Amino acid sequence: MKFEQHLIDLTIEAIQSLFGVEIEANLVSIQKTNLIYRAEGDFTIVVFPFTRILKKSPEETADLLGNYLTSHSEIIESYGVVKGFLNLRIQSNFWVETIQQGATETSLPVDKREKILIEFSSPNTNKPLHLGHIRNNLLGWSVSEILKANGHDVVRVNLVNDRGIHICKSMLAWQKWGNGETPESSGLKGDHLAGKYYVLFDQYYKEEIKSLITSGLSEEEAKQQAPLMQHAREMLKKWEDNDAEVMQLWNTMNGWVYEGFDVTYKQMGISFDKIYYESQTWQKGKSLVEDALKNGNCYQKDDQSVWVDLRAEGLDEKILLRSDGTSVYMTQDLGTAYIRHNEHQPKQMIYVVGNEQNYHFDVLKLVLQKKFGFQWAESIFHLSYGMVELPEGKMKSREGTVVDADDLMEVMIQTAQTTTEELGKTLNFDLDEQTQLYRVLAMGALKYFILKVDPVKNMVFNPAESIDFNGNTGPFIQYTHARICSLINKVGQLENASTMFSADTTLSQKERQLIQLLYEYPSVVQEAGNHMSPALIANYVFDLAKEYNQFYHESPVLKETDADIRQLRLVISSRTALVIKNAMHLLGIEVPERM
Repeated sequence: MKFEQHLIDLTIEAIQSLFGVEIEANLVSIQKTNLIYRAEGDFTIVVFPFTRILKKSPEETADLLGNYLTSHSEIIESYGVVKGFLNLRIQSNFWVETIQQGATETSLPVDKREKILIEFSSPNTNKPLHLGHIRNNLLGWSVSEILKANGHDVVRVNLVNDRGIHICKSMLAWQKWGNGETPESSGLKGDHLAGKYYVLFDQYYKEEIKSLITSGLSEEEAKQQAPLMQHAREMLKKWEDNDAEVMQLWNTMNGWVYEGFDVTYKQMGISFDKIYYESQTWQKGKSLVEDALKNGNCYQKDDQSVWVDLRAEGLDEKILLRSDGTSVYMTQDLGTAYIRHNEHQPKQMIYVVGNEQNYHFDVLKLVLQKKFGFQWAESIFHLSYGMVELPEGKMKSREGTVVDADDLMEVMIQTAQTTTEELGKTLNFDLDEQTQLYRVLAMGALKYFILKVDPVKNMVFNPAESIDFNGNTGPFIQYTHARICSLINKVGQLENASTMFSADTTLSQKERQLIQLLYEYPSVVQEAGNHMSPALIANYVFDLAKEYNQFYHESPVLKETDADIRQLRLVISSRTALVIKNAMHLLGIEVPERM
């Protein structure tokens, strides 16, 4: 049993014994003692919640509790009172035994193992993955690893947006101006080639709009009547009618894109348990809408478009089928959710999608639950995250100003190589080892820089800042792991290390703090799972690496003459390396053993 639970139980017992009052466990708040008061405490009990019940001052309450706890627990050494906070100092041998037993669990018990389906990536087949997709993929992958570490059965899925008006724009542009260009003839990855024509469509489309506005149309009228847009809509209708020529072009161009995506995913270290395609789910969505129309849960306008009225739920009216019968994003998402639920019966369906889609997921959940009567829709959770920008500002796919994921990763690898060689960290590496190290450092820098930011926040990604061996970066943590591995290698492999020093070994304050930090790791993993926030893991592992480096400089290991202390420090080092490795794994980051 974790010590915190022991402390909660003992506090409930103390209040019952001292005051004759029974309290609920949720009133007992256990915190890590503030660094300012660390000399007199390891854990802190907040006594303010008790004062209203006990009718005593916070100081008197804390003092009475402190006396009781120290006299009834062999683990608590002493206590101190600071206003309404009771600081408890724990016996040194508790921390020694903690490090002996290991503090590296990554799989935590849960009351009930749950199946959780998590969707992330969700690219469009009209353009390559970009910086925004990188944040999405890294966040989705890390959250799934954290949920797995908390004992859940996680199914990673991807929904490829392979149909719709945006796909037709790329297809139409290639049909008009491609001259038979292919990835092989151009030397471009297939997703880059499709993206080229998506941008080209937008350029010509804007010219048509300008011309129509000059002729006297309003901007909105010009957008609707522009020949290119009308042709794109016609192509979408032909696609839904299974036109042979359109389907052949669609299959060809999507095939190019999928090959390109696979290369990008491999470089990012991303994979999926199942990939869904909107081209395979939109029809189910359409049939659900048609059924709802028959049942009176949707309505049809004079132009034959189908809508759902959500004004009673605090939203507005939402279109589900266009006047020509073609489906919209919402239609296909309804079908996809239905199919997934029937296939997996998950306890929760998590969608990792940017915060610009908050309204979309509010509508999706309401339509499924309130209009279609599917109570399982309550399990839908939108993991909304902020936008990622560059120092120079926002990116726009249609205008071709996005930062391509492949290009960014290549720049990161080149930057890692330059920085590493300047520091002379690969002097004894052969070419293959150097190449592997540059890749590991580059991806570690990229992933850590993005994941250390709370998902709900917008962020600015600066490649130059992300690769710094001395800052709050992935390479700093990776280097700390390599430093520990080098230390351990100097003394050989540790076998049965936990039994090789006395439980009575005296701890320095720095050793004590580092062990306490290791002790917190399982709780951090649990909290990160509860909040679906890799940032909690990232900030923890940075604090651990920083604390270890201070310990390393202040507490010599190999030069220590006392055998027990030397072995204790080796074990602390070994445990730290393992926790760093496990924590970074949850972020999708590899850690080298040599740098």
